[in-house]
Amino acid sequence: MAALSAGRAAAAGLLRAQSLGVWRGLGTSAALLQQAQAKSHNAKAEGTFQVTMLPGDGVGPELMHAVKEVFKAGGVPVVFDEHHLSEVQNTASEEKLDRVVDSMKESKVALIGKIHTPMEYKGDLASYDMRLRRKLDLFANVVHVKSLPGYQTRHNNLDLVIIREQTEGEYSSLEHESVKGVIECLKIITRAKSQRIAKFAFDYATKKGRAKVTAVHKANIMKLGDGLFLQCCKEVAELYPKIKFDTMIIDNCCMQLVQNPYQFDVLVMPNLYGNIVDNLAAGLVGGAGVVPGESYSAEYAVFELGARHPFAQAVGRNIANPTAMLLSASNMLRHLNLEYHSNMISDAVKKVIKGGKVRTADMGGYSTSMDFTQAVIAALEV
Repeated sequence: MAALSAGRAAAAGLLRAQSLGVWRGLGTSAALLQQAQAKSHNAKAEGTFQVTMLPGDGVGPELMHAVKEVFKAGGVPVVFDEHHLSEVQNTASEEKLDRVVDSMKESKVALIGKIHTPMEYKGDLASYDMRLRRKLDLFANVVHVKSLPGYQTRHNNLDLVIIREQTEGEYSSLEHESVKGVIECLKIITRAKSQRIAKFAFDYATKKGRAKVTAVHKANIMKLGDGLFLQCCKEVAELYPKIKFDTMIIDNCCMQLVQNPYQFDVLVMPNLYGNIVDNLAAGLVGGAGVVPGESYSAEYAVFELGARHPFAQAVGRNIANPTAMLLSASNMLRHLNLEYHSNMISDAVKKVIKGGKVRTADMGGYSTSMDFTQAVIAALEV
């Protein structure tokens, strides 16, 4: 018993020591902002922030154009360092990936679209999207699923957060053909990364005034892998007695999200489960076009779509919904402590949606992407 208590005490000490590094990416410190400003040598004026932009594939460039137009109209003090990385268009290379990483080292912040991953195997199992996340150690993906005022869906007034570990698990790119016709795909779960994402989830809940964290797993089948993840979550939960903690098996979680999503607050889970649940939950409030997302490391913050879809069939048709990307850009401005501009843009987007007159096809309307963007610009209270 004494040995067990000593082990828990040691784990608590380790987790507390990790706390600052884990939380640093989510709550930007004044020092980090000053560093970002100092290094933004491309900034046009003092007080302007440099942000790395990666439009990605599909409708990504069109959505980024909407962001640029709204930022210009709102006088947002941001300069974009734009890079293009696409496996679909054969513009991806290690050299270009390194340039993106170098840009991130300067800016610390990025706004990115979806870098589409082809299904064809071309000699490398890790996509450029995955390589970028690993190089930057973007271990925590956060998707805030919240109903938009004035837009009715099957479930209204939803407000839940999905936190996903995204540097290991099933997406470890470790596959091989052991004998002909037999493929082994390895799922990697480590104590260090499971503790890190659990600590991040509880820190997030604490900082945001959330009441409960649910660990999602499949430990009844994957007893060692998911069992380790679940055990780490339980150990971390003991350090946060004011936050309620429960667990749920992934298949039941998906059903419960559809039947009664109001029971959830913050959900934390391994990589693949998070990818699936992100998309399921986005569908509850309107789909991929309305849910923003973000990813964090101890040093970097990346803002993106909550449900990552290139929407390739909409390219050039002026029908993509800019809502998710504009809300993500607003979250990015809040991360940079540009509260005024952040609120100005998010309020304008929500005002247009609540008005109901200008909506893209995915929201049941007939407006174009440009119509929506112009309506947001008109609603800005500069």
